[in-house]
Amino acid sequence: MTIKTIAKVTSEGKLEIPLEILQQLQPLTEYEISLTEKESLLQKKPKLNLDQFLAKLDQLEPDPDQPSLEEISEIVKEVRQELWGK
Repeated sequence: MTIKTIAKVTSEGKLEIPLEILQQLQPLTEYEISLTEKESLLQKKPKLNLDQFLAKLDQLEPDPDQPSLEEISEIVKEVRQELWGK
């Protein structure tokens, strides 16, 4: 099914999408917008499955501020001592 209609950008910079289009969009779904000089495209952003998520996670650089296991253990000990008394 193809629906063609007109959307408008308001003076406040908001995109007014006609109701017949909004009714076709799924709530709580993210949409990706691509713009070129001649075309604007709205596409549903694909959801990642677990394998895709883990592959993307593996591609990330390590966090230089990530505490070591020893540092985490020390923080846990300190918090336990504060909560449970010395």
